[in-house]
Amino acid sequence: MIAPAGTKARRAPAKVRGLFERPAGSGIWWVRYRDAAGRLHREKAGTRGMALALLDKRRDERRRGVKLPETLRRKAVTVAELIEAAIAYSKQHHRSHGGDNHRSKLLLALFGSTAADALTPAELERRLSAAATEREWRPATFNRYKAFLSLAYRLAIANGAVKSNPARLVIQRHENNARVRWLAAEEEARLRAVIARDYPAELAAFDLSLHTGMRRSEQYGLTWDCVDFERRQLTIRRSKHGGIRYIELDDTAIAALLALRDRGDGVGPVMVAGVSGHGKLAGAPLKTPREWFAAACRRAGLADYTWHCNRHTFASRLVMAGVGLADVKELMGHKTFAMTLRYAHLAPQHKLAAVRKLDGWGCSASGQSSTRSSTTGLDPSSEAAANGAQTIVQ
Repeated sequence: MIAPAGTKARRAPAKVRGLFERPAGSGIWWVRYRDAAGRLHREKAGTRGMALALLDKRRDERRRGVKLPETLRRKAVTVAELIEAAIAYSKQHHRSHGGDNHRSKLLLALFGSTAADALTPAELERRLSAAATEREWRPATFNRYKAFLSLAYRLAIANGAVKSNPARLVIQRHENNARVRWLAAEEEARLRAVIARDYPAELAAFDLSLHTGMRRSEQYGLTWDCVDFERRQLTIRRSKHGGIRYIELDDTAIAALLALRDRGDGVGPVMVAGVSGHGKLAGAPLKTPREWFAAACRRAGLADYTWHCNRHTFASRLVMAGVGLADVKELMGHKTFAMTLRYAHLAPQHKLAAVRKLDGWGCSASGQSSTRSSTTGLDPSSEAAANGAQTIVQ
């Protein structure tokens, strides 16, 4: 190319051994060199000037025999490797590993080929938010995906594979856990009729869920050696929070267990696969409630009711029957009281009975009400107490 008259031709930069641009024309420069032990390395530097400075530095280190950081010798770890390690950990330590395994498939598609150290919180948020919008996730779903990716990074940090956890800096979505969906009597009658017609073998599973409040993973992981008919008790060896817990059995739950035992030989898993008698699944084994419960709720006209709502129904009915919240907490296996307090509003009569105990406050020992003060509306003893309190404040 001939430069215009009056201008000087721009000279192409001289080629330097160990310096290269990739991709060509991108302005991103790399260096290639051997260390003191003769091992070949490639490093991304940035601009050409930065690459020249880095190459000079590495060559000087080689001359002085400086040992390079281990991270320069190690092959870059991908997010896929972190996820695979997290799946193995979840399978060994989490009862909900099935959900983790399901979530890992999308996470592998979104981040799998990315270098683990190169994933930033902003990029993680952007890709995960795009997936949440496309799939219309609720906040809780977004948080579960983020939590699993955070677990993968925490395990990698403990193993020395990465140094930081970008998921930790992604803001948690706000979850509204205050809503409690429970089954009204007329709704249960409609749902029970549909199950009896279309999935009769699953009535026992439904009753056991309603009358024990077990989590789905607890019920479908239960084995017969954890059932004690004599003591009317189930043993959950590893609950959601990692500890052991016990569940008492009422007559309905006992009857449901006996029906389930008749389906098998009383050894191994309690929840032996039932058989569908309806639609395209007729004659097919039903291994989890996912395969039939949502369809049954639709046919019964129940909006926004899931298998987990059976657990809410169990707790709600206990509270409405007058069972104390402390006992409900133990029966539900809640780790904190805050979880149980979601059901407190279902016992208004009991709270009203509690505050009405104040109606008799200030009565004389003989049981006769004292004359109320005409000026304050308080009885003399209450007025005296109030005056005394005012004196102390002053």
